[in-house]
Amino acid sequence: MKRRIGVYPGTFDPITLGHMDIIRRGAKLVDRLVIGVTTNPSKNPMFSVEERMAMVRREVEGIEGEIHVVSFDSLLMDFATREGASIIVRGLRAVADFEYEYQMAGMNQQLNNTIETVFLMADVALQPIASRLVKEIALFGGDIGKFVTPAVRAEVDARVAEIGRKGS
Repeated sequence: MKRRIGVYPGTFDPITLGHMDIIRRGAKLVDRLVIGVTTNPSKNPMFSVEERMAMVRREVEGIEGEIHVVSFDSLLMDFATREGASIIVRGLRAVADFEYEYQMAGMNQQLNNTIETVFLMADVALQPIASRLVKEIALFGGDIGKFVTPAVRAEVDARVAEIGRKGS
């Protein structure tokens, strides 16, 4: 029997409780979940790819299922094909996410119509969380404890201390 392999791509800069929710639920849908950590040229990363991979690996340790964390710097569909995936897992928070993700899923289907995109709605309590906003809150001295695990919070706080807090 063929194993179902899914890919959950993202920058995870930093990994949030929203990401963790999608990973937990996505891992139940496939035999193997590959978390693809990538760099988005339009985003200004706070952490290097290596730091983000280490962060994600640590955070997913207790989640049931076969989960692998790897980096990639290519088209998502090329990465998914290399990993043997038949499913792309994407999280949705709001209507704006849906419009973007719907367009991306359509483009990806044109590139490889053998890989399906599966959308998971974020838990209602986690829907407002976005890594970009977590970083912004942290950079302005706000408490990000409701959005990330304590270990991630400590890493973000340390990085903010390194680069300097805004507004001070």
